[in-house]
Amino acid sequence: MQHTSRLTAVRTAAETLVTSGRIPGVVVAVATDRRKPDVFAVGVDADGRSLVADDLFPVASITKLATALAVLRLVDRGLIDLDDPVDRWLGRAEPHPDVTVRRLLCHTAGFPIDLSASDAPYELGLTWETLAQACLRAKLHYAPGSEVLYSNIGYGLLARVVEVRAGARFCDALHDLVLAPLGIEGYLGVEPPRAPARIADVRGRHRATLLEPFNSSFWRSLALPWAGLVTTAAGALALVRAFCGHPPEFLSPPLRTVAVANQTDDLPGGFIEPLRWTSCPWGLGPEVRGTKDPHWIPGSAGPDSFGHTGASGCLAWAAPRAGVAWAILGARTADNGWLLRHSGAISDLCLIT
Repeated sequence: MQHTSRLTAVRTAAETLVTSGRIPGVVVAVATDRRKPDVFAVGVDADGRSLVADDLFPVASITKLATALAVLRLVDRGLIDLDDPVDRWLGRAEPHPDVTVRRLLCHTAGFPIDLSASDAPYELGLTWETLAQACLRAKLHYAPGSEVLYSNIGYGLLARVVEVRAGARFCDALHDLVLAPLGIEGYLGVEPPRAPARIADVRGRHRATLLEPFNSSFWRSLALPWAGLVTTAAGALALVRAFCGHPPEFLSPPLRTVAVANQTDDLPGGFIEPLRWTSCPWGLGPEVRGTKDPHWIPGSAGPDSFGHTGASGCLAWAAPRAGVAWAILGARTADNGWLLRHSGAISDLCLIT
């Protein structure tokens, strides 16, 4: 399919999704190996404001791609080894020699999905420093290396390793190691210079309060290394393309190859039902598609395709065989299932060459 025809088809699929009422609006970015990214916006955000191509979004767990890249940059510099026990760098409450940097990156270290409410109460006064200390106190849920258990806690510990080895607060290290070198407009722990797109269908007891996840300045102030990045569709796309070698000098080729290869030995696991699989491949930050079913990404992307999704309603993915990468930032959380059940039409068309 010719480039212009493909973009027209992708835009039409995005317009169909918005017209269906499943999401109020979406921004899509697509890039092939031979072209600069194309970015377009369709629809509105939760406040009814028309979306534009360079709108900022809270990209939730796509943040983990940025955190992983910060770690990998320090690995390339010889400041961290993938098989270092994190206790070499951190004073954890319950040290364990098998909790390594590699296992934290691919979610096989054995930590729970998230901190409990009692570990770090989500209330005014909460800070990244408080959350980091709670991560250091976290106990294992599984023996390391026995199951894939997606974990925000693990990425909190990785952020602390970055702080120790880079000698800077994580938000500053992330800017210097990842965002600035990749030319990404992104914000972690600081208020952006313009209002981000407002996300619809945020659930939970903090909905429509000053503490609302994704949409509040309080949530943005926490600088969550597993979920707090605010960036554009082009920024999300740049994060996943960094694992593809764009730009080529950002990561060393051997490390980049390892980063997108399955590191889990096909252990079972994943998230919560129905997103748990008998084989759950994962790389050093990016999820690897494999043969998972159900899944956000169509099987036509290839088992070696990789990327990340976010609960705010977004994904960033790369399909090396097709030579294409794309990002979809929706203005509705993924809770109602639109990302899992309906974003595939856009992804399928991004994959057509």
